[in-house]
Amino acid sequence: MRPLLIRFLNDRSGATAIEYALIAMGIAVAIVSVIQALGTTTAGKYQSVQDAFQQTGP
Repeated sequence: MRPLLIRFLNDRSGATAIEYALIAMGIAVAIVSVIQALGTTTAGKYQSVQDAFQQTGP
């Protein structure tokens, strides 16, 4: 039982998986924030086009 415990405590492969998961999470957060910013900008542009069409009338 003791060799199993020592081998478990010396195993560092789980730390690498956690590091990759944190990197992937950081990239995902960056992508989401960029998409939200672009969505807000795009919605504002569509709103200004809609307002221009409404001012000219049919």
